Amino acid sequence: MPTKVKPRKIFVLDTSVILFDHNAILHFDEHDVAIPITVLEELDEFKKGNDTKNFEAREFIRFLDKKAGNRSVSHWISLNGAGKGKFKVIMDTAVDGLDATRVFGSFKNDHKIINAALLLKQQEPGRPVVLVTKDINLRLKAKALDVAAEDYLTGKIQDVQNFHKGRVEIVGFPQKTLDVLYAKKVIPLPLGKVSVKIQLEPNLFYVLKSGRSSGLAFYNAELQQLELVEKNSVYGIKPRNSEQTFALHALMNPTIKLVTVTGVAGTGKTLLALAAALEQRRDFKQIFLARPIVPLSNKDIGFLPGDAGAKVDPYMQPLYDNLKFIKNQFSERDRAHKQIDEMLENDKIVVTPLAFIRGRSLSNVIFIVDEAQNLTPHEVKTIITRAGENSKFIFTGDIHQIDTPYLDEQSNGLSYLVDKLRGSALYTHIALEKGERSALANLANDLL
Repeated sequence: MPTKVKPRKIFVLDTSVILFDHNAILHFDEHDVAIPITVLEELDEFKKGNDTKNFEAREFIRFLDKKAGNRSVSHWISLNGAGKGKFKVIMDTAVDGLDATRVFGSFKNDHKIINAALLLKQQEPGRPVVLVTKDINLRLKAKALDVAAEDYLTGKIQDVQNFHKGRVEIVGFPQKTLDVLYAKKVIPLPLGKVSVKIQLEPNLFYVLKSGRSSGLAFYNAELQQLELVEKNSVYGIKPRNSEQTFALHALMNPTIKLVTVTGVAGTGKTLLALAAALEQRRDFKQIFLARPIVPLSNKDIGFLPGDAGAKVDPYMQPLYDNLKFIKNQFSERDRAHKQIDEMLENDKIVVTPLAFIRGRSLSNVIFIVDEAQNLTPHEVKTIITRAGENSKFIFTGDIHQIDTPYLDEQSNGLSYLVDKLRGSALYTHIALEKGERSALANLANDLL
């Protein structure tokens, strides 16, 4: 019997998907993509500005205009790629029978977008119609009206339960080999007669246990050797556990140009990154400290009083708090105490929102991005592609604590970065799990 050919699907894209990835229209293989006219109206509101979402809106609008040429976008137009489908703009959102605007009692844009999907179901009865949106509530409303709805899955991490920790524990490591590591600081490969299986991966950290003895090691793939990792104080900050020791080793390693550090509140992510940057201040021209600005109560920073600096300062305060903590490790008479204030005054340390770096080339700098879980994969890529010669980039964050509405632990830029760059020679990652802020903070993380 001949194989039955499945009908091509029609995917209806919501505004949230396009603002997340302007190339989304190209990621549905041979299936067709429909854009409700309401989405274009919403994108028109986003086209002005310097934020990433404004860039995404502009790029998508330009793409549609280029593809359409002199043709009407209300008819199917080929995406002109091998195995690609077609696209069109759905102009009418008036449907016969079931109507989202009547069911939900308002003419909200979300309801018009659902109506566009309902209209396609009526016009194309033999084809599956799927609404794609990163808005969970919109997905639920669509499903309530029997419209298939799903999240945008491109770039989404599937196995977040077994998320990369950057370290491996080896039990039963030979004591003699461990003694050699402590004596010579390195063990060249091959290790010889070692009964335990060791997963060797570039820039991976190891906790080597032999009975009551243990050691911390790092695999240097370039030199093909295991290297001893020692606890060292960095600009007054001492690591309190093996995870923090690994993190500082990665942050201080000159051959590693990109580091990610994840962990819940109080594990020391930002503090360690700042201390390592200050320790390496002579090796770089500037230290950039940045955070994504997540508006409060759906209000942009423009609602805050004052000039640009005054508007941004409340969002940057946690970075200043960590600098103050490091400064307080020294007495007021100590040179290291005064040096931080001088570096801020002389722009050796620059605290800035991420929106201000688009288009810049950042050479000879350490760039720390805090709360990176609130970035999209495209935003993370945009930041890293700013890297010039002799630059080091550090991303810190908690992938389980996300403040932006259309991201989750699987789709945020920090998770994407850890997943995609694992094993790269210039990159390493470490997950911090043990809270060191206070017993009270640990209690809150564990039980609340």
